[in-house]
Amino acid sequence: MDSVPVQSPVRSKVKVTAIPGDGIGPEVMRATQQVLAAAGAQVEWEEALAGAEAFRRGIAAGAPQETLDSIARNGVALKGPLETPVGHGEKSANVTLRKVFEMYGNVRPVRELPGIRTPFSGRGIDFVVVRENVEDVYAGIEHMQTPGVAQCLKIITEVGCERIVRLAAAVAEAEGRKKVTVATKANIMKLTEGMLKRVGEQVLKEYRSLSHEHMIVDNCAHQMVIRPEQFDVTVMTNMNGDILSDLAAGLVGGLGVAPSANLGDQAAMFEAVHGSAPQIAGKGVANPTALLLSALMMLRHIGDFATARRIEHALYVTLEEGQDLTGDIARDGEGVPTAQYVDRIIANLDRESALVPEREYRPIALKRWPQITWYRAASTRELVGVDVFVESERDPRAISITLQAAAEGSAFDLTMIGSRGAQVWPEVGGHTFLVDHFRARFMFKEPPKGNGIAEITDLLQRIGRQHNWMHIEKLQRFDGADAYSKA
Repeated sequence: MDSVPVQSPVRSKVKVTAIPGDGIGPEVMRATQQVLAAAGAQVEWEEALAGAEAFRRGIAAGAPQETLDSIARNGVALKGPLETPVGHGEKSANVTLRKVFEMYGNVRPVRELPGIRTPFSGRGIDFVVVRENVEDVYAGIEHMQTPGVAQCLKIITEVGCERIVRLAAAVAEAEGRKKVTVATKANIMKLTEGMLKRVGEQVLKEYRSLSHEHMIVDNCAHQMVIRPEQFDVTVMTNMNGDILSDLAAGLVGGLGVAPSANLGDQAAMFEAVHGSAPQIAGKGVANPTALLLSALMMLRHIGDFATARRIEHALYVTLEEGQDLTGDIARDGEGVPTAQYVDRIIANLDRESALVPEREYRPIALKRWPQITWYRAASTRELVGVDVFVESERDPRAISITLQAAAEGSAFDLTMIGSRGAQVWPEVGGHTFLVDHFRARFMFKEPPKGNGIAEITDLLQRIGRQHNWMHIEKLQRFDGADAYSKA
């Protein structure tokens, strides 16, 4: 095994916000803190609340102000799993914490661990998924358009794409990696997912030491299972990254051994991404490996590389030898209590694994983004039309007659009616299952002399006499290029 220079230990203690979380969270947090203390990590803990207890107190965001204040003061947090309401009710506390502190980057290492047997063992899997963390459909902007049709807005920004790609490149450089794969669904969502592709390709040209490629995200999922060894660093939009980072964790043993970091300009939060496992909470059998590995990422973040390496090797030796493991990872299925697993790791603190390839970690060189309202100017912009979304139980032909009548004498012509992305008028053949939600496209007969607002308002008043309309989208051209999708 190659020798690695030992970094100087952190001289003074760093205060870290500890959020134990729900279910097994307090148990795995306590276990992790015990290992860090035994290894001499220079950390002082400040405990804070988030999750189920916050919801019970009526805090809809899942995190009280005291917790937000603690993270703001310390700039670093370690978090256990939190319960999140599914399908109704309050916001996710995880999402709240990421958004409040604009922790825009989620970093998920995917590395084969000794002693953890999977169908992919022996393949040497070692890559990182970097996921954009605050945009996309996870911005949570949803509306009921009709009683039976829901809408979620997919928000992707150019600067958001640049931030996450630069973070992916910085992670690659910090870990001595060689390639960044930008994975998108740009073949279908050409404006939103396409933005990450275009920005990624442009930004990565600046990093001469890194090769880069683009991959369609569904093929990326396929390739992760077929040939995961090909990946080094992958970067994706929020939902794609959420899904594929979990898939990737499954390659090396599952979420129980999967660490993660949420990084931003003002704060960093390190967390276990597995669930709260209420069925085993309080039984003393929870596996703290995911949170412990997340804590190692935290130690590197605060500059304590030597302690992180010492704990990492103690964990690897423990997993290699297979003694005193929790039930979910024990080879014979007969696990030991959490406390016994922790004792074994602590006993191995001065040992080193000979099986795991060494990786030299350096600080991640995060670009600092100015606290401004980011504005992207266009050399030219033209307003060419408007999409009006209407609710109707009529058939498309009948709707077209009423909308054409509404547009008569206005500044617009009706050119198309669509339903869920498919053109249903003028008819193009085939069959589309119809619901009461239609997109009517109106194009200006002549370019508007002003900003077009008066003409749009007039059109909406005309349409409103016969139809309930929900919202509109301007159809624009920026720098001579259409800034809207076709039917």
